[in-house]
Amino acid sequence: MSLQNRVKPNGEIVAASERGTMMGNRGGKFHRDDKTLGKRRWASRHWICCELHWKDQHHEPMGLGYTSLFFLDEVTALAAGHRPCFFCRRKDAKAFLGATRVGEFDQQLHLERTLTLRSQPLRASTGLPNGTMFETNNSFYALRNQNLLRWSFAGYTAASPLMPMKLLTPPAIIAILQNGYEPRWHESAKQWD
Repeated sequence: MSLQNRVKPNGEIVAASERGTMMGNRGGKFHRDDKTLGKRRWASRHWICCELHWKDQHHEPMGLGYTSLFFLDEVTALAAGHRPCFFCRRKDAKAFLGATRVGEFDQQLHLERTLTLRSQPLRASTGLPNGTMFETNNSFYALRNQNLLRWSFAGYTAASPLMPMKLLTPPAIIAILQNGYEPRWHESAKQWD
């Protein structure tokens, strides 16, 4: 049985058999001792996206220290409101934040995650960068080279024409993508290059 630790682009945490290509957490442990989730979905405002494997370190997905979460790719993690980790992805984290202080960014991002700033429908063709994610009719899409790629836990499955959708990626992260940060994509997305 799969643990409830797979993250959708809208930030929802569900059980799914696919593991994904990246891991992360939401600031610590928020699962119960029986490795299930209660009502809490984060331990602090520091939501990070980590390497799936790093220096042969091993940990329990729902162990004592923190609740491990799994993402299809970094594009998914960013849409859900996670940023690169300074421990295992220091170079990426520095490129992502630039001169912005991590505490200030995490505070702003947490505000964007908890408010309804992303609830307005808009067109994907409004000059948004690659890696921006959207939702429509309970389906998720990522913008890549002017195509909307349909997201699933297993990968990107089809390209669709641009259409009105609800924006998922937080504004603070969109600004970073517009400034040139290139997130990691699941291998399946590269067939539309």
